[in-house]
Amino acid sequence: MNPEAQEFLGTFVTETYYYWASVFMLLIHAGFLAYEGGASRCKNVLATMVKNLLTLSSVGISFFLFGWWVYNAFPLFPVEGGIIFPWTNPQTSELIGELKTLADASYPWSAAMGPNTADNLTGVFFFAFALFAMTTASILSGAVIERIKVGAYVVLSIVLGSFTWVVAAAWGWHYKGWFLTSFGYHDFGCSAVVHGVSGFFALGVLINLGPRVGKFDENRKPRAILPHNLPLTMLGLMLIFVGFYAFLAACVIFVPGQTVETSIYGTPMTLSSIGVNTTLALAAGIIGAYISSKSEPFFTISGGLAGIITVGGGLDLYHPLIVIPLAFSGAFMIPKVAAAVERAGIDDAVGAFAVHGFCGMLGAILPGFFAYGYPQAEGIPVINPIGQIIPTLICIIILGFIPGYGTSFVLKKLGLLRVSRAEEIEGLDIADMGVEGYPEYNTAWQSTNLNTHNTTSVSSPVNYP
Repeated sequence: MNPEAQEFLGTFVTETYYYWASVFMLLIHAGFLAYEGGASRCKNVLATMVKNLLTLSSVGISFFLFGWWVYNAFPLFPVEGGIIFPWTNPQTSELIGELKTLADASYPWSAAMGPNTADNLTGVFFFAFALFAMTTASILSGAVIERIKVGAYVVLSIVLGSFTWVVAAAWGWHYKGWFLTSFGYHDFGCSAVVHGVSGFFALGVLINLGPRVGKFDENRKPRAILPHNLPLTMLGLMLIFVGFYAFLAACVIFVPGQTVETSIYGTPMTLSSIGVNTTLALAAGIIGAYISSKSEPFFTISGGLAGIITVGGGLDLYHPLIVIPLAFSGAFMIPKVAAAVERAGIDDAVGAFAVHGFCGMLGAILPGFFAYGYPQAEGIPVINPIGQIIPTLICIIILGFIPGYGTSFVLKKLGLLRVSRAEEIEGLDIADMGVEGYPEYNTAWQSTNLNTHNTTSVSSPVNYP
């Protein structure tokens, strides 16, 4: 085969690989649609599902307009340069000149983003990253169901999905990001970069949003608000699991002319490591949550996701025999973390903070201990505890909790964050959309007898998060 044909074949295989990995990532969002729709009550099921569709729309367009550029423009900010656009000034250094080339190809008007151009990969990589971005906002979506205004959610989804997590990715999930070059940070499966940022962002929003009507009694004791369709929620999580395999496969660096797959950090790896370790993390996580929750169904299946996130940071490096106890331990903790969040008076409807925030933080810190000393790209510090802890704290606090709390606080003060009590009691399907998800059933009693339903109809002490 001549060199031109080899180059073409290599490019075709690469763009096909990332394209189909991204297509299968859409199953994550089909899963979130079912997961959150099932977790809501009948009177909110359509509003919840439509909100998930708006996640794809709001983040998809805003990520095209500026989020993709942020990833390629911000890897060095604010470490190098001055105050105004130092990260795109090619005169500053050769490295910044290289990054400017990438950033210029990421503008929405760039020829690399258009059809029928010589650039085969920029748009495909955009597609993959856009799916990552939508996932971050979907994590927030479940936590705030049944009481947030649609407009407020769209604003929050754009802030999280097209900016704050993208900055985290530029700093900690880019081959020139200063988390990597200064600290040796390693977060292959985005434990902190996606999940930690999103979980702590959601926590900040929940503090301002407040609990659902009837969630706590007069003594601040939490009541169970059960999903209207737990089997649908569990099916949704299974779809998320399938999409997660594609998500992790898209984290592999596989480009034309490269003889071996690597991580974004320059460490060699194979798809085999994803296949083995993800499967074991899923299995061990389910067992851990099953035991900890005493076989409660929602926590049991959520444990699979928690297990994967707990080992996500070092998934490409860990031996399978390390993956099993780590995933088990992280998932074992989620029912306890969710219970602690409730005791603090916070209503996290699907346990997003426990699964994504807590396990994401844990998953990003663990490589510092269980992959300590592992060499990365040339000139990059080896993996170490401080190099994992400091960037993780920056992700979850500076890029997660503070933006989530601050943005929702402003929306709250403007009266734009939460629906009225009357709308919430009636149900968002009728109040906001004028249609019921199950019109053949009369669900009006849920509006007029909410407190009675919560105190007398729910006898189980289990609270589905």
